[in-house]
Amino acid sequence: MTKDNKGTGVNRRRFLAGTAAVLGSSVATGAMAQTMNNSTEMETAVTSNIRRNISSFRTLDWQPYFSSLRNGAILCDIQSRALHFWSEDQSVYRLYPSSVPLTDDLTRLGETEVTQKVVNPPWRPTPSMRQRNPEWPEFVAGGDPMNPLGPLALYLSWQFYRIHGTHDTRKIGRRSSNGCIGLYNEHITELFDLVKVGTQVRLI
Repeated sequence: MTKDNKGTGVNRRRFLAGTAAVLGSSVATGAMAQTMNNSTEMETAVTSNIRRNISSFRTLDWQPYFSSLRNGAILCDIQSRALHFWSEDQSVYRLYPSSVPLTDDLTRLGETEVTQKVVNPPWRPTPSMRQRNPEWPEFVAGGDPMNPLGPLALYLSWQFYRIHGTHDTRKIGRRSSNGCIGLYNEHITELFDLVKVGTQVRLI
């Protein structure tokens, strides 16, 4: 962090503590979902209130979900908590466990695509998050161990939505995010090399 971010370390600790407190209250969680308007850039902290449920590994065929494999395809299965990838020439198929949105209100389904591939992505809370939690840091630099996006991120055409890594591996296989899809860092590293800008993405 630069010098003009003095006090950010304190804010970060308050930010993480505040996130856990929000998850402890169903009323607060509902309010967050309403104010964020599906802006789900940040994953929430894992607490005992989050039901543990590992991903359901089930191989799928791409054809029911995509009309073609042009530029490759990613399928994020919210119920199974798994991410599927098919290469354009069908020579590569990958299946990864993932974190998924905490509630249905935070879940966006449909078709999008990869618009950017970002190494050490920075994290910025959305305006509605800052309004509700002014003590949260305005910015966490890429590569910072407290950055919830991990080392790599695939930006989607939906604003604030990402497929990214995480430094908190407890989140994988759980309903633990505010909308993004999280992967183990070794898996996002592999996927990052396989996809391109324009790769199709569908959330079901």
